Parts: sequence; C-alpha cells; structure tokens
Amino acid sequence: MPPILLTPEQAARVLGLGRTTVYALMRDGELRSVRLGRSRRIPYASLVEFVERITTLAIDEPAS
Repeated sequence: MPPILLTPEQAARVLGLGRTTVYALMRDGELRSVRLGRSRRIPYASLVEFVERITTLAIDEPAS
C-alpha cells in the first residue's frame, strides 16, 4: 500500500516529473496538497485524481 501522504519529491518520482513541476502544479491548484506545519504533503488520492484527469483530457482531445 502506498503512503497516504507524500512529499513533493516523492510525488515527483511517482509521476515521473521534476520537483519544480510538482510545486507549480500545487501552486496552480492542479494537484491538491495539505500543509503540515511548515511542510507540504500531497495525498496519494490527489495523485490518482490528477492522473485520471490528465488521461481523460488526453483521450478526449482529437489527434492532430
């Protein structure tokens, strides 16, 4: 079972993205995160929702 909350670095590894990209996604509201003290954590469910959302968008877009 994956951890319930991930650091931005862990989330970046899982998604195959850079750390700064994950921070930008959090800032833009594309990836939900929670603040615990001074740290940010990303719920695993938020990663799943993000991947489902972007894959649905990719499927719905017509091929060019």
